[in-house]
Amino acid sequence: MTTREALAGTLRAIARPLAGTPADFDPVIAAARPARFVLIGEASHGTHEFYRIRAEITKRLIRECAFDAVAVEADWPDAYRVNRYVRGAGADRDAVDALDDFKRFPQWMWRNADVLDFVGWLREHNDARAGRPVGFYGLDLYSLHASVEAVLRYLRVVDPEAARRAQARYACFDHFGGDVQTYARTAGLGLTTSCEHEVVSELVELRRSAAEYARRDGRVAADDLFVAEQNARLVMNAEAYYRTMFRGHVASWNLRDRHMVETLDALDAHLGAQHGRPAKIVVWAHNSHLGDARATEMGRHGELNVGQLVRERHGGDALLVGFTTYAGTVTAASDWDEPAERKTVRPALHDSYESAFHAAGIGNFALELRSTDLGGLATGPPGPPGARSAPAKPGRSSESEYAGALLAPRLERAIGVIYRPETERHSHYFGAVLPRQFDVVLHYDHTRAVEPLERTALWEHGEVPETYPSAL
Repeated sequence: MTTREALAGTLRAIARPLAGTPADFDPVIAAARPARFVLIGEASHGTHEFYRIRAEITKRLIRECAFDAVAVEADWPDAYRVNRYVRGAGADRDAVDALDDFKRFPQWMWRNADVLDFVGWLREHNDARAGRPVGFYGLDLYSLHASVEAVLRYLRVVDPEAARRAQARYACFDHFGGDVQTYARTAGLGLTTSCEHEVVSELVELRRSAAEYARRDGRVAADDLFVAEQNARLVMNAEAYYRTMFRGHVASWNLRDRHMVETLDALDAHLGAQHGRPAKIVVWAHNSHLGDARATEMGRHGELNVGQLVRERHGGDALLVGFTTYAGTVTAASDWDEPAERKTVRPALHDSYESAFHAAGIGNFALELRSTDLGGLATGPPGPPGARSAPAKPGRSSESEYAGALLAPRLERAIGVIYRPETERHSHYFGAVLPRQFDVVLHYDHTRAVEPLERTALWEHGEVPETYPSAL
């Protein structure tokens, strides 16, 4: 029997078919009840089922498990406009207006029908409940200029003299015409002096002044100091990120994911202080950020990620949920900054998890990898792809068979905002040991493209000639 056949047999024995009812996710909710961080991934940034199911699980976590916030793979200032809307603040009249700051590529990643529905639901939920509303926050660091403007707006209200000093420091970026790519190239290659000293100095000054600003009641909203500090820290980390882009992918990837975890930690502490108890946060991001990197080819190459760092810091208080699909359609671009297309997702490669999942003939199903039926398969520290599983214990032969089939390393597909089918093996697959990567995996065999709010003729007409890898 081949490893693939063994895995298909294992899946038929232990997978739980998904019937398309709310009860499908009862085991996920049960596993999440004691957790403080539930990380829900996606195998692409453009698949309707991933967005819709992730939102449905999150709604239940908010209603049934008292989760306090949703933190997403989006920039802090863009997401904070949504946060103001769902909390009943700000000037936006409806959910679609609240998403207007998502203007940069890839616009469809957050300006899509499924996110719009969730934002509308969250506003209704908050309006109907007493106590502190559930928030919506961004973890990413691409908003250097928008975050600079947010810091300056805050300081102009609380400390105009400090605002003038901040503006002088941030003017360092003006030498590059507002183009972060030019800054990345010239500073990263050492062709000009970087803005590192200026952005670090600004964050230090803001933090030193925090106690004084916090005492100035009535002039600014209670959260504004916290928001300003997050924007200043984002500017600092974004400057470092762009400066490291030309030093290789690993350095910039690790800096970005560390920033996301720092933001999550800051949000955890802020919400915990507000509530007088430990915060409970749902995180939305790509599988490649939320599945434990130590169980993947990424980890072998020196990359870390949010899932790994959250597991290391919080252990059993974190639940990692991933998605997979075999085939269908996806919203993605052919290259960076190009229009969104509705592309056909090729059937998964033969030696991938997704192909084996399809071959099992179950359709849509859930794998609960923390389950005792697997003998604690996913409870130990993840080993690298190719690591041997522990010897079977007496009396656990069936579990040993399951573990052996599941722990054999296989390919896993990842589609970001770019999809290039003709180079798919190189562009979109990496080695992984799935049970070490996630606690729960939800497989949807055939999926369809998420619907952008801006549906261009190119997207409406579907496939253009298949082109191009992934930017996750």
